[in-house]
Amino acid sequence: MAAAVFILSALISLACAALLLRSFARSRSALLLWAGLCFTGLTLNNLLLLLDELADEVDLSGWRTAPALAGMLALVFGLIWEEIRT
Repeated sequence: MAAAVFILSALISLACAALLLRSFARSRSALLLWAGLCFTGLTLNNLLLLLDELADEVDLSGWRTAPALAGMLALVFGLIWEEIRT
């Protein structure tokens, strides 16, 4: 049951990333790019969380935290960059 929740979380994050990046390709709004990169990192986080759940003898906590941190840092950087530019 937990695997199904992790798969759905990864699919929803992937859908959000795809929609945000597709909107960025059309409008060239930089904030959409940063949000799309954030959700890409969250998608990787969810996939690694699924792998961590399925692999009992391997601890992937450090590896799965890195993409989430990178995604969040990208979004924070983008928000700050947009505020500075305007």
